[in-house]
Parts: sequence; structure tokens; C-alpha cells
Amino acid sequence: MQDSKQWPIARADAGTGGTRPLTGLSRPVAAAGFPVLVTATVGGALVAITRGVDPNLATAPMIFGAYVVLAVSERLLPWHRTWLHSQGDLRTDIGLALTNGALGGVLTPALLVASATLGVALSDRLGVGLWPVEWPLLAQLALALVVAELVEYSVHRMMHEIPWLWRFHATHHSSPRLYWLNAARFHPIDLFLVGTVKLVPVALLGAGLPVFALVNLFSAVHGAYQHANLPVRLGPLNWIFSMTELHRWHHSKDVEEANNNYGGNLIVWDVIFGTRYLPTDRDPPEQIGIDALPRFPMGFWANLAAPFRWRRLVETAQGPASAASSAAAGPSA
Repeated sequence: MQDSKQWPIARADAGTGGTRPLTGLSRPVAAAGFPVLVTATVGGALVAITRGVDPNLATAPMIFGAYVVLAVSERLLPWHRTWLHSQGDLRTDIGLALTNGALGGVLTPALLVASATLGVALSDRLGVGLWPVEWPLLAQLALALVVAELVEYSVHRMMHEIPWLWRFHATHHSSPRLYWLNAARFHPIDLFLVGTVKLVPVALLGAGLPVFALVNLFSAVHGAYQHANLPVRLGPLNWIFSMTELHRWHHSKDVEEANNNYGGNLIVWDVIFGTRYLPTDRDPPEQIGIDALPRFPMGFWANLAAPFRWRRLVETAQGPASAASSAAAGPSA
């Protein structure tokens, strides 16, 4: 899908990120929906954890509650009504959500335990603790998000610029619409690389279980809202969070628009490396997907197999005339 291009110069400016006028309830929801939901979920989990509740038990109901709020809100205040209806993607999204949840429940703890063990050995060798455990949990969460985001940004960007990695990431961009469940529409290998590996440096530095639980909570709530079919106008917060207004451009069929806004939770590294993109003169496109692969398979098993039968997939999705040159091109296809 995406052109393999040089790291670009900064080319975006602040603003509302769209031109559609908002009326009625859409206006307060667009401005306050995300801040209120994040404050409620993270704040509620923080209170529970400080009172001695197991971090995973404290965060799980917050994630579930946020998903319910977003799913209901989309029905009441959709940004695009066409995005309310399944386009052959719903069953696959549910299947991927369940698969990734099951695999993540096994792989993530194993990787973090191994990383934490190495971190303890490193800390003992240096004779000093590497993670600021004395900081308030909220400050530790902020630091963990910034550290993890550098890994996620780097891996995500490579997936757009390295052909064989793009094969795994294409599943996410094949979605014909954006709604809250798109946050789980990832090939398992893709999600492992951007969702689990990003936590390794945090574990190596010695962060505790509450920090990982809060990062998981924030990522889950942010990711679902990032893809939500809701009106969003965050103004200056678009310089901090990689939220809906920015992420919709990342799903554009236009390569020059889509090859930006790689941040998963934060936009800070996009700002630093010049890949933040938020036009002020128009809304993001309603028609999204992979322009070079208009017939990308929608089935669950077809998506899992896609990276391993890429050449045949390209032939089917593009037609044999152009498939030969693009089969090995990956992002530039």
C-alpha cells in the first residue's frame, strides 16, 4: 500500500482537523468525549490500585466499560452512517479480537517476565535502580507511554516502509470502515510486534505490574477511541495524543496522507520525526482501505494466511496484469 519514502520533513499544522460543522450533542462529545473517558477509566483504575486491588482486576472492568460506551455512542452519534454497517469485516474483526486476546494473554506475560529478569540482572550489575519506582503511578504511566511509544512508532513505520513487514500490517489497513473494534483488527504477528514488544524496554528498566496494567488500560481505551466512528475535535490535545482526527488520515487510500501519524497512543515521536499530518482545510476521507489491493480478502482465515501467500493474494486482489510488479513491492504496491 504505502510508498517506501525517505523520512519526511514536518508538514502538518494544528487545528480542528476538519471542516464539517458540528451541532447539538455532537459538539460537547467531540471536544470532551475522549478526555472524559480516559480520565474516568484511568482515574478509576488508579484509585482501585492504590486501595490494594489487583492491577489486572482494577483495569479489566474499565476496559470493558469503555468498549460498551463507545459501541453505544457510535449508534447514537456516528461520524459516518455508512461506517455503522458491516462490510464483510465484522466477523473477521471479532475473530481477530478473540485470537489476539488469547495469544496476548500467553505471550505478553512470558516476554515481560523474561525482560524483567534481564532488567533485574542489569540493575544489580549497575548497582542502581533504573525505573523511578518512587514516582506517583500517574507519572510512571506517562513515562512508560513515552518509552513504549518510541518502539511502537519505529516498528509501525518500518511496517509501512519494509515490504515483508507490510504483509503483516496490511490486514489492519484492509478495513473498509473505521469503528471501535478496528483497534483489534491486526494480524497476530503485527500486534505482537507493535503491542507487546513495545513493553520490553519498560520491563527492562524495572517497571512494576501496576504500570503495565495501566499502560494496557490506556492503550485499550485510546485504541478503541482512536478508531471510533464518532465526532472528535481535540484541538491542542492533537499535539499529545495520536487520536481519531490524526488516525483517520493514516487510513486514507492516498499514500502521501497515509504514510504519517504512526503513533499508537502518543503523537510525540511523529512530531519529532516530522510525520505528524493534520490538514485544517478538509475532513479525512470516508472511503478508506488499500487502494492498490481493492479486493483484499475479508475472511478471518484469509487474513491470517495473507502474509504467507502474498503473491497469490496480490494477483487476486489486483488482477494478473499488475500483480507481477507489485507482488514483491509490499508497501509501494
